Amino acid sequence: MSFDYLGLSENLLAAIKDAGYKEPTPIQKKTIPSVLQGRDILGIAQTGTGKTASFTLPLIDILSQGRARARMPRSLILEPTRELAAQVAESFDKYGKNSKLTCALLIGGTAFADQVKALDRGVDVLIATPGRLLDHMGRGNVMLNGVEILVVDEADRMLDMGFIPDIEKICKMLAKKVQSLFFSATMPSEVKKLTDSFLKDPKEVEVSAPTSTAATIEQFLVKFKGNDKIKRQILRHLLNEDDVKNAIIFCNRKKEVKIVNKSLKAHKFNSAELHGDLQQSIRMEVLNDFKNDKIKILVASDVAARGLDIPDVSHIFNFDVPSNPEDYIHRIGRTGRAGKKGKSFTLSSQFDKKYLDGLIKFLGKDISLFNVPQSVLEEGGISNSKRSAPSKEQPVKNERKASKDQSHKVKHTKKPETVAEEVRPTHKKNEKNNNKNNDNDKKQKTVGMGDHMPDFLSR
Repeated sequence: MSFDYLGLSENLLAAIKDAGYKEPTPIQKKTIPSVLQGRDILGIAQTGTGKTASFTLPLIDILSQGRARARMPRSLILEPTRELAAQVAESFDKYGKNSKLTCALLIGGTAFADQVKALDRGVDVLIATPGRLLDHMGRGNVMLNGVEILVVDEADRMLDMGFIPDIEKICKMLAKKVQSLFFSATMPSEVKKLTDSFLKDPKEVEVSAPTSTAATIEQFLVKFKGNDKIKRQILRHLLNEDDVKNAIIFCNRKKEVKIVNKSLKAHKFNSAELHGDLQQSIRMEVLNDFKNDKIKILVASDVAARGLDIPDVSHIFNFDVPSNPEDYIHRIGRTGRAGKKGKSFTLSSQFDKKYLDGLIKFLGKDISLFNVPQSVLEEGGISNSKRSAPSKEQPVKNERKASKDQSHKVKHTKKPETVAEEVRPTHKKNEKNNNKNNDNDKKQKTVGMGDHMPDFLSR
């Protein structure tokens, strides 16, 4: 079944074709016709199922008739994160290129004044995060009584981030006759209560996350024994040896993202990091540079890269085996898109057995093994660590030897009365000055007699 049978306009179908898409996903097949008919939608779908297009495409056709007024948007799309909001805006630009619709993006980390100017001109599609939208509402910059269609995306993530009270407040400002589309990966009781309050006889669409990967993606598993130093060496070997046009490297933790990116830069790779600790302006700049080939390698966490649509990625590297098997599908799905070929490599050490077993069980099949040369493993740190071990112990041996020599020197060159003089306050002052120049002496204030004056010397 192609997009031709979903009831979309010719201009929109032409834009879809130009974007390289031929067949709709299951959620798009079930959702688009109902949205065009004006029905409310309750969609249970996870990231990676194509739900963004399931609401952006029909909205473009519905809003093609009519005109926006200043500060009164005709539709409102709420997203939990800035990245997802920015991606939805890009979808409207891509699919709506043959229409005259205007779009505004209200997110944190960008100029407030520019957003006000866009609202003053009037927008057909307003895409926002709840916090920034409420800021504008509080200042009188935007009114929601002209909204015809409301989209709440990733509702369960909204719940996790504490946005449900904000969404309730926003929904109460809308007109009563609003077509509402709610999408959520799961349906907690709080989200169910929200949907029951604002949806009218919705069509429920449930699409499970894909458990299979695209046939255009070659998948490889690199198994090894060793530490992260060896793992980084293997990663560099793969980046150098395979025909890598550009790549995304996924790590499980933000800390690991920073370490891997720093290591790649030290070895002269054109890389950048993407994670939640970066300022919004920097994150958007990094994404744009990667899409425009200014950056060849993107090291990212799952949270920062979740749901991002980055076309034409040749390679995906799982530096860490994902703890959630579904994240594997999401990660490697960044390559092999729109019929293009791609490759993925997953690095797994002896410490990843639990996660790897869970992933293989989830996929229902093994991942092809990829062997790296033994020389790569040796250069990665095994032989180096063995050579460096003795040097770590050497300072301890030298210190002990110095201690024995010093003890022997005091014992045979000092008279008993001079030992008594050494423990007097005046000598302690001199000893303190000498310790600044000799760390060994600092550890042995009075050799063989402890750090205090014996009682028999003070009698």
